[in-house]
Amino acid sequence: QVQLVESGGGLVQAGGSLRLSCAASGKIFSANAMGWYRQAPGKQRELVATMTSDSSTNYADSVKGRFTISRDNAKNTVYLQMDSLKPEDTAVYYCNVLTWLFQKYEYWGQGIQVTVSS
Repeated sequence: QVQLVESGGGLVQAGGSLRLSCAASGKIFSANAMGWYRQAPGKQRELVATMTSDSSTNYADSVKGRFTISRDNAKNTVYLQMDSLKPEDTAVYYCNVLTWLFQKYEYWGQGIQVTVSS
């Protein structure tokens, strides 16, 4: 089992920045991807950014150039630096870990609120 602890959310004005952190504990295989998804009220959960264990990244088009994902493998921690925030970035952000060895295992954090005021 893997536990995920998220931190860094909050309220910020448009144009501001926030940095989310997600620390994972438990069994994570060497093949894995860590990342962030978000869900705004009345909308489906969507991918924000992911990074694999070999440092390949994937970003939603809506955040490219504004958000940067990074990870510290020694600490099993993934970060999301969010710059130039917009009101439409307001959502609950969820940390996600996908790891696989013969089969896939997926884990979710409890979610953290990010609110961007105009």
